[in-house]
Formats: sequence, C-alpha cells, structure tokens
Amino acid sequence: MRWALVKVCLAVTAMVVVAFAVPLGLVVKEMARDRAFSDAERQAATIGPTLSITTDRAELEKAVLTTESGGAGRMGVHIPASDEPDSRPLEVGTGHATREDLETVRGTGRAAITEVPGGSALLQPTALGSGDTAVVEVFVPEAEVSNGVATAWLVLAGVGVALIVGSVAVADRLGVRMVEPAQRLAGAAHDLGEGRLGTRVAEEGPAELRSVAAAFNSMADQVVQLLTNERELAADLSHRLRTPLTVLRLNAASLGEGPAAEQTRAAVQRLEHEVDIIIRTAREQRPHSQGLNGAAGAGCDVSEVIRDRMSFWSALAEDEGREVRLAGVDRTLRIPVARPELVAALNALLGNVFRHTPEGTAFAVDVHHSGDAVIVLVSDAGGGIADPAAALARGGSGRGRAGDSKGAVGSTGLGLDIARRVAESTGGDVRIGHSVLGGTEARVWIGLEGQRPERDRRGHRVGRRRRGTARRNAMLRFRSGKA
Repeated sequence: MRWALVKVCLAVTAMVVVAFAVPLGLVVKEMARDRAFSDAERQAATIGPTLSITTDRAELEKAVLTTESGGAGRMGVHIPASDEPDSRPLEVGTGHATREDLETVRGTGRAAITEVPGGSALLQPTALGSGDTAVVEVFVPEAEVSNGVATAWLVLAGVGVALIVGSVAVADRLGVRMVEPAQRLAGAAHDLGEGRLGTRVAEEGPAELRSVAAAFNSMADQVVQLLTNERELAADLSHRLRTPLTVLRLNAASLGEGPAAEQTRAAVQRLEHEVDIIIRTAREQRPHSQGLNGAAGAGCDVSEVIRDRMSFWSALAEDEGREVRLAGVDRTLRIPVARPELVAALNALLGNVFRHTPEGTAFAVDVHHSGDAVIVLVSDAGGGIADPAAALARGGSGRGRAGDSKGAVGSTGLGLDIARRVAESTGGDVRIGHSVLGGTEARVWIGLEGQRPERDRRGHRVGRRRRGTARRNAMLRFRSGKA
C-alpha cells in the first residue's frame, strides 16, 4: 500500500510537471526569439532617418557603424539603382540575404524574416526621398535567437525534478503514517487470533485508523472480560459444590464399616477430587492480559496494587498479631501484567502465609526495580518449606511446609502456580528460598519487556540460559543495593 501510494503520487506529479513545464519551455523559447528580432527591428529603424535624407555611401557607412549590429558586421543597406543614367545599385555594410528575398520585400513593402546560413536575417523596407525603396538587412545569429533558453530549460527541469522528489517524499511519509498503524493493527489481530488476549494497539495515525484501533482495544477488553467471567463462573459454580460434598462426606463417615460404606466414602472422595480439578482448570486457564506492544492500559502499577492488597491483608494480620513490613512501594513501577492477574498472584502468596504459618508469625513484602525487571519478595518468619521444588510443582503449593500447623485441608494447591504463571507470562519466574526472617521467601521475577516465553514442541521454555543470566544480574544488582 505504501509503495502503491508513492507510485500514484509519482505518476500524478510527473504528469503535472510535464503539462506545465513543456508549454512553459516553448513560451520561453518564443520569448527569446521575439526579443532578438525586436532588437533587430529597433536597430534597423535607426537607419531610416539617414536614408530619408541622403543615399551617400560615406554617410550611410558612418550611420551603419554607429549601430550595434553594424559595428559587429551584421547590418547591410541595399539601395536599388535610380532612373538616372549610369545609376547602379548601392550596397552598404554586410549582406546575407539573397537577391530574390530582397526583391520580394521591396515589392511587398513589408518586413520579413528569412533563413540564412548561421541564423536569420531581418529585412526591413525603408522609403527613400527619391521614391524608391531601400532594404535594411540585420543579421541575427542562431545563438542570439536561443540566448538564455537552455538556462531557462535547465531551471524548469530542476524545479520539476524537485517537485517530483518532494512529492515522493511527502507521499512516502503519508504512506508510512497510514501503513504502519494498519500493519500494527493487522499484527495485533493476528496475535489476538493466536490467543494472546493481552494484545492492544496504540491509537495512532489518521482519525479512521485511530477509531479502528480504539474499537479493536475495546473488543479485546470485552473478549478478555467475557472469558474471565466465564471461567470465574465455572470455578464459582464448582466451588458451591464443596458445601453439599462436605455434608455428604460427613454422612458417609457415619455409615460405619462395610463394603457399601467404603464404596460410598471412595465415591465421595473421587467426587471431591473431580470438583478440585474443575476449579484448578478454571483458575489455570485464566487469560493472560499483558500487552505485547506495550500499549497503554495493558499493564498496571505494581506499587499501587501491592499497597492496596497490603491494606486489605493488614486487617487480618492485626487480628492474628502478625508484624508486617512493606518496602519499595514509594514510586510508580509499571509492569506488563494486568491488574486482576497481579492481584490474584499477590492474594495467593499472602494467603499462603496466613494459611501455612502460625498466628503471630511476621511477614514482609519488598519490591525492587533492577532496570529490566521488577522483583517482588514475599517473606515470612515461619518454619520454611522442606521441599521447594515440590511446592513449585503444579498443585503442590498446599503441601510441603515444615511446621505447618494449619495444614492444607481443602486447598487446591494453586497459590504458587498462579504466581508462577503470571511471572512466566512476562519471561520471568518464581523461586522459593529461605528468607532473612528465617522462614520462606517467594521471589517473583517480572520482566518489563512484556514478552511471553517461547516454548519448543515439548512445551519446554526456550532460551532459559539467557533469561537466567539476566535474572542473576538483576539479583546481583538488588543484593549490592540492599547491602
């Protein structure tokens, strides 16, 4: 489309330039010719007064030499023979015209221009006192007829080329302004079709394309919202089955011993397991909404979200006598993660602290910016996790804590998995380790480039070594700053 617009503009501009430059060039040539012969007529007219007074050769030669053309040897005066005896034709100056042309002008009594070798000759008839007609000839060289024409044509050609180049440049810029937003819109539609629901388009370019981009972004938001509502509804409906299942399990426990009772209890247990799977599947398939092209509205302020969540959890922490510490949320830090996704991840991590540590256990949330990533640390002073690898496995966050006095009964075990999926959607990850408070530290590494990790055919992430190096550099900068 861009090159088509440039070609059309080039063709139209070239046609306009040719339509104006060619006639203008011909007019310039004609003006130069008229100027040269007008000057020749003016010089020929200066001999008329002298011819009306005398036909003496000496006087005529003197008059001819006083003119510019006569001094240059380009003027001649042709006087015919009179009726007196022994009278002969008189030739003064330099002549170029033929006898036939002179007789024709003398007979018609009108000025004429005739072609001669090297140029043209202006033949001007002039009446003599004797009643005869003399002919004043002024030679006009070809160079004088075309004087300045070549320069004028070069100027016109230069102006035409400049107009064509300028129009092509303007058309190219206009094409870029129109084509690039259209290409971004097409790419965003392709990404959305591939399931990248966080794709948004910057509202740039002409008014029509801005309107289309706004409509596309609104459509994408509605699609994400509809999918989220659908999955949340599936999870909520499945979660409502927990209460009747609990009653059914208690009733099955009171059946006593026997094959029928064992079968009933096993069926109830399998039913609970299926309900948990439905809830996990609905939660895990929540669409990621990070923007691939960093469009406005595709991310959120991690500091603002953490302050909001800590304000919510601080009330429960106060009731349980927990000491809370919050750091690193005093400035705005934009990340390519939608606010609902980050809220779900933080609720999962903080919920694990309250669920798996005794009352009165202190915890802290720290936020660090390393340049190419944002690191969120959730630490507690509990007993720690005996097997971090098992806790990071899908559905394993509800088990494995040392000294877990509360247990994980009824937990779907998706807390760390939710946080891991949010981090991996930006190219980051989640690590479990020992905190400075003595318990567990969950480190969420969120990349600021907003790129989803590439995977091979087996589903394994590609380029882990390069991203791992970036994460190690970020942690080194964080630790050096903390020290």
